[in-house]
Amino acid sequence: MEKRTYTAGEYRAYVSTAILLLCRSVADVAGYEASWNCFVDYTIGNSWFVRTRGGMNFDQELLNKIKERMHIYSDTGARVETVHFTRKEALKVMEEKNLDEIAKLFKYRRGGGINLHRLNEYYDYYYGSCLKEVSQVKKFDLVAGKGGFFLVLPAREDMDTLAAYEPRPRLEATLEETHQWYEQVGIETVGDLNDKICEGNISDLILVQEAEQERKIAQIAQMITAREGVRFVMIAGPSSSGKTTFSHRLSIQLRTLGKKPHPIALDDYFLNRKDTPLDEEGKPNYECLEALDVELFNQDMIALLSGREVELPTFNFITGCREYNGKRLRLGEDDILVLEGIHGLNDKLSYTLPSESKFKIYISALTSLNVDSHNRIPSTDNRMLRRIVRDAATRGMDASYTIQMWPSVRRGEEQYIFPFQEEADVMFNSALVYELAVLKQFAEPLLFRIGPEDPSYHEAARLLKFLDYFLGVSSEKLPNNSICREFVGGSCFQI
Repeated sequence: MEKRTYTAGEYRAYVSTAILLLCRSVADVAGYEASWNCFVDYTIGNSWFVRTRGGMNFDQELLNKIKERMHIYSDTGARVETVHFTRKEALKVMEEKNLDEIAKLFKYRRGGGINLHRLNEYYDYYYGSCLKEVSQVKKFDLVAGKGGFFLVLPAREDMDTLAAYEPRPRLEATLEETHQWYEQVGIETVGDLNDKICEGNISDLILVQEAEQERKIAQIAQMITAREGVRFVMIAGPSSSGKTTFSHRLSIQLRTLGKKPHPIALDDYFLNRKDTPLDEEGKPNYECLEALDVELFNQDMIALLSGREVELPTFNFITGCREYNGKRLRLGEDDILVLEGIHGLNDKLSYTLPSESKFKIYISALTSLNVDSHNRIPSTDNRMLRRIVRDAATRGMDASYTIQMWPSVRRGEEQYIFPFQEEADVMFNSALVYELAVLKQFAEPLLFRIGPEDPSYHEAARLLKFLDYFLGVSSEKLPNNSICREFVGGSCFQI
């Protein structure tokens, strides 16, 4: 039997409806205040972690009652209404319903009208659309967790199957640490960030976040040098995670500890573009392992490990060809290769290298900033905006091309990167709490160039609507070694 799949847009509407159904049911079982103390924080696979604030304990017994209530709404065919208000009317409803976070969000939003979603007299706001009928949301589960619970939903590639929640302890610990830092600086939502910008404190916030990232990078460098026999630092993560800048900054920290690091991009081992394998749609598949010359990579690495001199390649993204420009290297006693690329954690890439010679790092922009309590910002949107800006500036690709390639990129991540997350020795979160406010000024002109006749138009319009939530921040305030510089330009590193 063929699996029932949803498009990305359909799935976003499904998830929003499921969260609305959850919050309505929490309000019924535990009260309205409890529903607004449910903070939809992050995703682990197809499970949404809902952090519970206000000191309330959502144990499994309570969650079962909430789940039962959700099924009642779904089974009786309750409908979601989209109600249009003038700005004045909407703010009045928000005040009456204690929707403070939504009110803060729309304090900075231009435009005269606001759409709220209503389910059985429960009002909420969702970025994007909801399904009209709750009966379409039938498969879900609620699983108790530390500090909250998980809302488990089907994957969009198989909407008829509800997979069990699978813990990912390293990833969850990294996300929890990030949330605690955001809480510490008082920024959990876009409204909080906009407040900080208006107060004139954004330069201070940027410096504090950059210092926090540098502290973590220094810790990782110490872990590497404390382990005997490490010659290869393997850095992997999904597209636009900031792997290149991270590898350079890590290299600087390794130098302070007496090592001689050499950053190398695995992209330099791409096959010539004409030889790139095709995906199932007949498009070039730059994400698969076979897009790299794995045999040449292993030959070069073993030669270096053996003490021989090697001329390393450089991939020219404009011509689509691998080039040799006299970049030669021989490893000494204190030399370490810092290798970054999407397949860095996959042992099939480095199959000839001894395991004790490798230190593995997973990096991603794990966005913990929310639109509001019930609208999380997907890390994929953060990374796509990074890539749109970078591709236009450095790779000669317009926003439409990047958007159309994104589904292939995502499939590659699901197949070649995410399965290896938990095998990393350490994880690094490259997301910056302020970066979407900086990316806004670069991304908007690129997205506005996409016309209604373009296949990417609706996605571009969605991203423009999303960016409209943010006040802008000038890139002049960024340090020249910031990961954000990898995408907006002005980096002190050769990107």
